[in-house]
Amino acid sequence: MSIARHSTSRSLAAHAVLILYTLIALFPVFVIVVNSFKSRRAIFAEPLALPRAETFDLVGYRTVLQQGDFLLYFQNSMIVTLASLFFVLLFGAMAAFALSEYRFRGNSLMGLYLALGIMIPIRLGTVAILQMMVASGLVNTLTALILVYTAQGLPLAVFILSEFMRNVSDDLKNAGRIDGLSEYTIFFRLVLPLVRPAMATVAVFTMIPIWNDLWFPLILAPSEETKTLTLGSQSFIGQFVTDWNAVLAALGLAIVPVLVLYLIFSRQLIRGITAGAVK
Repeated sequence: MSIARHSTSRSLAAHAVLILYTLIALFPVFVIVVNSFKSRRAIFAEPLALPRAETFDLVGYRTVLQQGDFLLYFQNSMIVTLASLFFVLLFGAMAAFALSEYRFRGNSLMGLYLALGIMIPIRLGTVAILQMMVASGLVNTLTALILVYTAQGLPLAVFILSEFMRNVSDDLKNAGRIDGLSEYTIFFRLVLPLVRPAMATVAVFTMIPIWNDLWFPLILAPSEETKTLTLGSQSFIGQFVTDWNAVLAALGLAIVPVLVLYLIFSRQLIRGITAGAVK
């Protein structure tokens, strides 16, 4: 009984810490959203105050919707982020299953090679990546961004998912093989449902850098038709003058999809992070 109470208290403590960290992380988001509904003078005079009748102003949102093609930028960001997440989770889970389930020569070396991708930033290969995209005719296409972000997210996905898949019961998988299930069926129907918390964790940590990235859209897809939301927002930032109302409005709108996806994955994310904390 005491062990159960101790385990429950540790679980509640872990959840409380995560909620506290979430509130701290959301405070800058709160400041951005609040100030996006205020006049320029109020932004600098009272940055932490809520909008009032005399400070409320939608000029930033009007500017964002009138200048540039904001809806196109938003659509490009959604396509790139969702497609990249799909391929990262699919290929990452398949690679993690192979590394954790099968023993072959070079298994450990392959795992180490993939782990190096976490420590070595992909931006170090920007010149080589740009040359490859030029040679492939993929410059100024969303496909180039999807390929780069998929490669960027795979090392972390394989590293996290392989650890979780090693904990899946061998008896369950062997029972499936005895019943005549193929390896693909075992993977999709038996293993993946058991590692959903880990996949949600990977999705959140992969999604945010992709959505907020400015470097690769600026290098690989700077044309008007392929601009992402982050790159399109930079048009309101000048060398001498910055339209802070428009910048905050654009950032406020850009935050919405990330918050929605975070809320969708939040329960699985907390289960994935605290999976080993209550054992």
